[in-house]
Amino acid sequence: MSLRFTQRLAEPHVAPQLTLALTAEDRTRSRHYFQTEEGQGLYLRLPRGTVLRHGDVLQSEDGTTYLKIVAKPEPVMIVTAKTPLDLLRAAYHLGNRHVPLEVTVDYLRLSPDPVLQSMLEQMGLQIETAILPFEPEAGAYERAELHSHSHHHHSHDHNHNHSHDHEYAAPASSDCASQLF
Repeated sequence: MSLRFTQRLAEPHVAPQLTLALTAEDRTRSRHYFQTEEGQGLYLRLPRGTVLRHGDVLQSEDGTTYLKIVAKPEPVMIVTAKTPLDLLRAAYHLGNRHVPLEVTVDYLRLSPDPVLQSMLEQMGLQIETAILPFEPEAGAYERAELHSHSHHHHSHDHNHNHSHDHEYAAPASSDCASQLF
């Protein structure tokens, strides 16, 4: 019999009975049939658009079974650069192409793609391939409360019906990017 998992726990304080290893792409499938490595069949029936993250815990429809999601190791490219600015430029160009991207201070991680690899190498970046868990950035419009572990809450009970006059003032230095690091 297949279990149905319908809810992600915001702050799980339970010991999951099952574990499901999923690739980054599979963690975007909110309504899908999967099998655990032990052969247990299960259905995800989560709200459409749900993106699961490593460590998420799901509760079964009947409330009796808990499932832990883990990021399954998969083929990735790891991009490193000689300078932080070069890495920032790579992130900019990959972002322009809407590439799922894991961003850290020291490296970028993305799914293998020969065209992107060539572009990055032409930019002077170093590319390494590996099989590792892949945790791409959440989309800018993804609901923050789903993945935030902060407990900061405040109200926005004020009126935004006023004009805004924002002028851009460029930094004194012509090398704006150097001020980021």
